[in-house]
Amino acid sequence: MKELTGRSPMKSPGAPSHRREIERAFWVEIARGLSSENAATAVGVSQAVGARWFRHRGGMSPFTLAPLAGRYLWFAEREEIALLRVQGTSVRGVARSMGQSMGRSASTISRELRRNAATRGGKLEYRASVAQWKSDLVAQRPKTVKLLANDRLRDYVQDRLSGAVKDANGVPISGPTTQMWKGHNKPHRQDRRWATVWSPEQIAGRLRIDYPHDLSMRISHEAIYQALYVQSRGALTRDLVTNLRTGRSLRVPRSRARHRPGGHVTTDVMIDKRPEEVAAREVPGHWEGDLIIGTDGSAIGTLVERTTKVTMLIHLPAMEGYGVQPRIKNGPALAGHGAEATRKALVIQMGALPSAMRKSLTWDRGKELAQHVEFTNATGIAVYFADAHSPWQRPLNENTNGLLRQYFPKGTDLARWGANELDAVALTLNNRPRKILGWRTPAEMWAEHLLLTEQAGVATTS
Repeated sequence: MKELTGRSPMKSPGAPSHRREIERAFWVEIARGLSSENAATAVGVSQAVGARWFRHRGGMSPFTLAPLAGRYLWFAEREEIALLRVQGTSVRGVARSMGQSMGRSASTISRELRRNAATRGGKLEYRASVAQWKSDLVAQRPKTVKLLANDRLRDYVQDRLSGAVKDANGVPISGPTTQMWKGHNKPHRQDRRWATVWSPEQIAGRLRIDYPHDLSMRISHEAIYQALYVQSRGALTRDLVTNLRTGRSLRVPRSRARHRPGGHVTTDVMIDKRPEEVAAREVPGHWEGDLIIGTDGSAIGTLVERTTKVTMLIHLPAMEGYGVQPRIKNGPALAGHGAEATRKALVIQMGALPSAMRKSLTWDRGKELAQHVEFTNATGIAVYFADAHSPWQRPLNENTNGLLRQYFPKGTDLARWGANELDAVALTLNNRPRKILGWRTPAEMWAEHLLLTEQAGVATTS
């Protein structure tokens, strides 16, 4: 058979499987936005098969979805060849018959009949299904995964995905105790493990800075995603997907958040009254802020500087008497994130900033900043409010709040974390490289802007 076919012996195909072109058509439908069940129906396979394809591939297509080159025979063509051969048509006759519609040469037909013929029974017999199976099998070009071949690169990637959170002194912060991953998405309203959790794109970008001359320390962010989501690659364990911000076990579209507007905002503090330099993001000192809410009235304030991307977290402990004395109608909120408590915490946190870094604050429509006039009088920081249902007007803060949910998931008690833990998480975010900063960290940009400000002040004084 080796002499007849020109190929080495091949294993038995066993039970017939779905053709690769059908699975490829399935992923084309997925790329168009269909669910795995609807995509399976569209290509003519069962919904269970479609769900299995999607799950085993981690939601990532193993095929290049660009149109295939015409040099390859399709299954329909192989069926035509098999029918004509059963009718006794010669090789050149098959080529002439197919040439009218598909344009195949006699050498192509001859090579196909020799290489992909069935060999059971000690003789060559051409069958379309067997020929397609053999073609798919030899078309595979398995390559060694880069993270498997380079131990130093794998250790770098894994440390940036799952390294420990540390405070300013380098002491690890253990964070909450979490359950073992069971292959599902991130736990709903439960704690998640604290880690450095750089995104794959941050890791890929930072490699060029940390190893500028070592070309072996290069990898694309898509290769990291494939190593995480496609277990058959074996480079990274699947449970590391829990360290990604989304915490999803499969790659699926993101959801959007909704925010309720507040009724305390006047026209003179609306976002359209902000100076133009705020939108340009060229001058530091302009901030975006909001709260992330937990259970039992707990909350954490979040502040992000628009130019350097530096993050600050505001500790908002419950005020004295919370949960003990009865609530007073129209009295101050004692949960810790009422207007009075938020104003006091912001005045302490932002009042300690250098004067060059205290220009404006853009906030959500929440009533926690209802005392913004008193805040401005105390700090000199102008406050502006975004439009209702317009989170895109505070994109940096919205993105940061999503990152912070890795450490402070919804449905958990945020009051158990003190100022030291919040500072450690903020330090972790500020030392992550950012694509928008050229893969530099917010802490590096903050230090650079402070140095430039000091130099400009000295020059002016001189």
